[in-house]
Amino acid sequence: MWERLWGRKSGPENAETQGEETQGQEVQGRAGLADPVYKEIALQLTSTAENSTPDWTTAFAYIEDIDDGRGYTGGLVGWCSGTGDMLELVQAYTAAAPGNPLARYLPQLEQIMDAPDKKRPALSHRLLDPSFPADWQAAAEDPAFRRAQQEERDRVYWGPALEAAARDGVGPLGLAIYYDVSVNHGPGDDDESFGGILATARKAHRPPAEGGDEAAYLAAVVDARVAVLKSWGDYQKHGRQDIHKGLLEAGNLGLVPPFSWSVYGDRFELSSAPAPR
Repeated sequence: MWERLWGRKSGPENAETQGEETQGQEVQGRAGLADPVYKEIALQLTSTAENSTPDWTTAFAYIEDIDDGRGYTGGLVGWCSGTGDMLELVQAYTAAAPGNPLARYLPQLEQIMDAPDKKRPALSHRLLDPSFPADWQAAAEDPAFRRAQQEERDRVYWGPALEAAARDGVGPLGLAIYYDVSVNHGPGDDDESFGGILATARKAHRPPAEGGDEAAYLAAVVDARVAVLKSWGDYQKHGRQDIHKGLLEAGNLGLVPPFSWSVYGDRFELSSAPAPR
């Protein structure tokens, strides 16, 4: 268990993210990144970027093509028919619940992934339409599918983010940033993926585990992921990076509530430590 205690660090005054010390004591005294409260906060922050609500549990049934070149996007972290993680999710669901509403799409999802990247978006519609979205939404009522989504989220995205955060010696805000990068950019060590973005940041600033300044290092992580978003053409001026920049500017490395943040023009607030779900 990571022994460090995280609390507010001094930083510039910021009305949106300035926490009250007395109200933050519940989080301030928590030891260990594995504390489920930190996970719940991170899930809520990323959910506001992904689905415009801190209630991540509303996203089990979400499914649509958002025209990002990845085919259908669905579920808690936006599994995609054109990137392979949706195939892995449906495989996991089918292993746990054979005969589920999505099992019949496994051959089509495999065929999509066998195709070149550029052909996958159109192939997703040709092979999965018209019934796939409705069947996904029907499956979202199944506790086994909800459980599969949470388990795959933790296996592919949360677990690696937690492991890397502990290794690098970052606190709760760093963990939340790592998780958001993991979800948005995917696993891997190439320059555009989770591991590669962290590697780029380490070249600019040492992580705390190597004696570096935590705020400076985390700012480098945010800058590295912004550079990738710009290279993709996905960068938005008030996009998901604003969540983390605001908290960094306020010095709230411990994610001590109450604090607020803005993303894509919407403002959200966390008034107290949330109950893990």
